[in-house]
Amino acid sequence: MDLRGLGTTVLMASLLAGCAGGSAGAAVDAPPARGGFVERSVRVDGAEHRYQVFVPARAQDAGKRPVLLFLHGSGERGDDNRSQLAVGLGPHVRASAGTFPAIVVFPQAPAGSEWNELADVVFAELDAATREFGGDPDRTYLTGLSMGGYGTWDLALRQGYRFAALVPVCGGLVHPARPSMAVTGMADETDPYAAVAQRLRQTPVWMFHGARDASVPVEYSRRLDAALQAAGARDARYTEFPEADHNSWDAAYATPELWTWLFAQRQPDAFRHR
Repeated sequence: MDLRGLGTTVLMASLLAGCAGGSAGAAVDAPPARGGFVERSVRVDGAEHRYQVFVPARAQDAGKRPVLLFLHGSGERGDDNRSQLAVGLGPHVRASAGTFPAIVVFPQAPAGSEWNELADVVFAELDAATREFGGDPDRTYLTGLSMGGYGTWDLALRQGYRFAALVPVCGGLVHPARPSMAVTGMADETDPYAAVAQRLRQTPVWMFHGARDASVPVEYSRRLDAALQAAGARDARYTEFPEADHNSWDAAYATPELWTWLFAQRQPDAFRHR
């Protein structure tokens, strides 16, 4: 089931024109001076996995840069290493390529797969991009939409020490119509919302959802927000767009306050918290 139900063919033709990308294993070219996308690959368990990285403008090279990991939705699964840029964060970053300050890692889930099956691959891609482009492990953030919103919770529960903040968009923990997408470990929890809130209450979170979402019920984010507040979360925010349907990501990523808040978050000595 494609939760998003949105065609991307026409959109991709315009958004991806001129996208930087070399063949896997090719020599690394410097990104454009205004910032741009480069294609990379990693090998995990003998298999090659391709992904895209947005590298900020060279003029912003003062010190280590923040790193943002983006998990796409169901409609962008595949193996073209392009579709994951077409919906959600990709268009926002492309539109502000000259000023967007963060390295952004764009994995692509294979057709038919779920993010809860791909943690090793995603973390390998995140680590490789952070090393190559001078990313700051203490300012590493995680966001995703729809299926990627589920993936955001899943990866944060697996290795929360990596992330200074989370931005799940129209996500959840369970989905009766698609149980394969559920966050790992939730089946045994009496109250999965309370369990997640307890485990992540020290991690800053800003959730977004559309009130008219017919694909991932808005109730999922409302329950997560209530559970985080009940758990005394350090910094848990929730924005609900009254007129939005499943596409709450355009409004979310266009929220100026989100970026000010996000890039102010730090996880000092991130890997010491393992």
